[in-house]
Amino acid sequence: MKRKKNGEMTFIQKVVRYRVLLLMCLPAIVFFFLFNYVPLPGIYVAFVKYNYRDGIFGSKFVGLQNFEFLASSGKLLSLTKNTILYNIAFILLGNFLAVFVAILLNEMRSKWFKKVSQTLMFLPYFISQVLVGILVFNLLNYDTGFVNGILTKLGMERWQPYSDPSVWPVLLVIIYLWQQTGYNSVVYFASIMGIDGEMMEAAKVDGANGFQRIRYIILPSLKPTIVILLLFALGGIVKGNFGLFYNIVGTNPILYETTDIIETYVYRATMTDFNFMTASAVGLYQSIVGFVIVMVVNYVVKKIEPDYSLF
Repeated sequence: MKRKKNGEMTFIQKVVRYRVLLLMCLPAIVFFFLFNYVPLPGIYVAFVKYNYRDGIFGSKFVGLQNFEFLASSGKLLSLTKNTILYNIAFILLGNFLAVFVAILLNEMRSKWFKKVSQTLMFLPYFISQVLVGILVFNLLNYDTGFVNGILTKLGMERWQPYSDPSVWPVLLVIIYLWQQTGYNSVVYFASIMGIDGEMMEAAKVDGANGFQRIRYIILPSLKPTIVILLLFALGGIVKGNFGLFYNIVGTNPILYETTDIIETYVYRATMTDFNFMTASAVGLYQSIVGFVIVMVVNYVVKKIEPDYSLF
């Protein structure tokens, strides 16, 4: 097989040379092809008035009529704002705490204590959102909640969080961080474990203390991982965590001002008539906005630090 004139390998040569790596990636390639690319023609349902008899491609084409569902409601701006702001808080605070926890775990010297800590922080991730909602309700319920029980014993007034929309942005962020931080820290902890041990030992010999090693070795080594994970997370910045919001807030209209996101609104609006067209239109809207955000952010990162961009 001949090489190109500039000395680079041809596509076939790369496939032959890296065949083992490609074979390892094959299950992931098949998975994404089957579940992400094959269903793409189904996007067409967002532009038709779907009926079961004619199917997706036989149904009447209505253009952007299905997208008017959110725009005509007058809530598109509010819903998008809530969804994006919550996700920004989840992404920034979540990654900051995940890095912080990973560094703390790395600095622990007792192996058994490190393992116990990892297990305890990892467990909330596997708790069902339904159970989390029940737990939060039992903590914050006005009549029989644990928090109000303590306040009553102390002679203080009962707290009414389910009647106060202003407290829920903070509560929802805290609940999300409690459940996700332990799991998210695994990637960063693995990256720290991959740092050259000789570099750390050399820093110790040179007199660097723990904070200096974190600042000048660990954090710079985590920078590529942080940037890549942030770029991936930004792709879903318009997609809310439906399970978290619906199971904790439920259908309490008093709290919609600060807790209603695109997913919960669409669910309430379509759960009675199974409006697949509207749901598809909203999903396409979210995907397009997320794609644009990723492309813009990746372009900015590529201009600043090309090695850290996705492509």
